[in-house]
Amino acid sequence: MTDAPHEMDASRADDIQAEPRRCGYVAILGAPNAGKSTLLNQLVGQKLAIVSPKVQTTRAKILGIQIAGAAQIIYVDTPGIFQPRRRLDRAMVAAAWGGAADADRVLLMVDSLDGVTADVRAIVEQLKATSRRAALVLNKVDAVKRDTLLGLAAQLNAEDIFDHVFMISALTGDGTKDVEAWVVGQLPFGPWLYPEDQITDVPQRQLAAEITREQLYLQLHDELPYQATVETERWEERADGSARLDQIIYVQRPSQKAIVLGKGGQQAKKIGARARLELERVFERRIHLFLFVKVREGWVDDRERYDAIGLDFNA
Repeated sequence: MTDAPHEMDASRADDIQAEPRRCGYVAILGAPNAGKSTLLNQLVGQKLAIVSPKVQTTRAKILGIQIAGAAQIIYVDTPGIFQPRRRLDRAMVAAAWGGAADADRVLLMVDSLDGVTADVRAIVEQLKATSRRAALVLNKVDAVKRDTLLGLAAQLNAEDIFDHVFMISALTGDGTKDVEAWVVGQLPFGPWLYPEDQITDVPQRQLAAEITREQLYLQLHDELPYQATVETERWEERADGSARLDQIIYVQRPSQKAIVLGKGGQQAKKIGARARLELERVFERRIHLFLFVKVREGWVDDRERYDAIGLDFNA
C-alpha cells in the first residue's frame, strides 16, 4: 500500500540533501497486548496494524515505514511472544523472533500495568541468550503510579541488556517522539530501501482482510473463535474510483459460523458495516464490501492459509 507523496518545502529538501541518509530496521517485540501495533500506527501516522483488546491480534510481522528527516525507519511490528501450544501459535512466535533477528535495533515493549510477566521474562532471557541488546519501552505509563513505574524500570534495567529506557503512552503518543529521535540516531548510514511515498509492505488485499478481522474481534469479543481468519478473495476497481471487495471469513465449525452470522445474519451485517467504514477511512475511497462466512475444518493445518497471512507453516 502506498500513501500520497509527502509534501516537502524547499528548506526541508535542502536539509535532507545536506544530511547523510540513514536507513534501517527496528523490530518491536513484546508479550501479547503490550501495545506494539498501537505504537507502530502512532509512529507511522497511519493505521497499518489492527488493534483490539484480544490477545494475539497480530499474526504476522508488518513493516511500517517512516521518514524522519534524512532517515528512513523501517519498523517491524511482530506478533506477541508467548508460550506456543498449537501450530498457529508456533508460526506467530517464529515470525516475531524472525523479525528481531533481521533488525538493526530492537524495542522491547512492556505493559506497565502487567509488569514482568512470565512472557516478558521469557523474552528477556531469549534476548540475553542471543546476545541481543534492546531499548526498553514501558507503555501505558499514564495509568501507573510513578514509584511503581520507577521500580519496574529498575528491575528490568538490572538485566543489563537495555541501552535506553522510554516511558510512553502509545495510545496518546506521549513520549513516542523521544523513541523516534533515539531510533534515528541508532540507524546505520546508507540509502533508503523504499520509495519515500511507501509506508508499508503489506498488500492492499491483506490489509483489507486484517481490517475486517479487527471488526470480528471488536464486535464479537469473547464469543469470537480464536482461529477465525479473513481473506480478500476479490478486489475489483470500478470506473467511479470505488472498489468492490469480496472477503471470506473462515471458521472451523458450523457452530462458529452461526456466531459470526448471528440471528438472521445481523451480526455479519454489523461486522461488514463497521469494516466498510474503516476500509473507506484507511483507503480514502468508497468501498463496496461483500462478506461470506465459510466453514473450513482444520484450516489451521492448511499450508495455503498460512501462505495467505504470511506465516511459516513449518515453524
